Amino acid sequence: MQMFGGKRFERFFRAAAGLDVDKNDIQRFQDLILHKLHDMILLAEATAEANDRDLIYPQDLPITKGLQENMHAFRRMDEDIELAPILEQLAVYPPLTRGLSVDAERRLPMVVGGLGLAVARTFVTIDPQLTNPQTSDWERIGRVFDLLL
Repeated sequence: MQMFGGKRFERFFRAAAGLDVDKNDIQRFQDLILHKLHDMILLAEATAEANDRDLIYPQDLPITKGLQENMHAFRRMDEDIELAPILEQLAVYPPLTRGLSVDAERRLPMVVGGLGLAVARTFVTIDPQLTNPQTSDWERIGRVFDLLL
């Protein structure tokens, strides 16, 4: 199950950063976003544990100012990401020692949207002339996000 269908994914990247992506980029996008989301949840889990809680709450998620701004911009784009595909794809990662609260789960689509918007915008920040990201561009963006998130 995908977070974005083909045409919707293409439309999102065009609106977000003026980029032309194709269906082959969907898996790269989802892999990058889910990897970063999982990293964020691991940090949130550590925060919940440090606060002696069994559940991860929304405030435990390490949302930076930049990501928060991208989440707000994503909301204004009037796009929608469903929770079920996110949870389904996160299930391939090792299980957490702390569960996600209902409110934290509800926040995940907006976090994914904000991360997606940040990815799209990062492409054109690094290379303003870029119109169609290639494999090497996706790899570069992945390395940048690994450094920052």
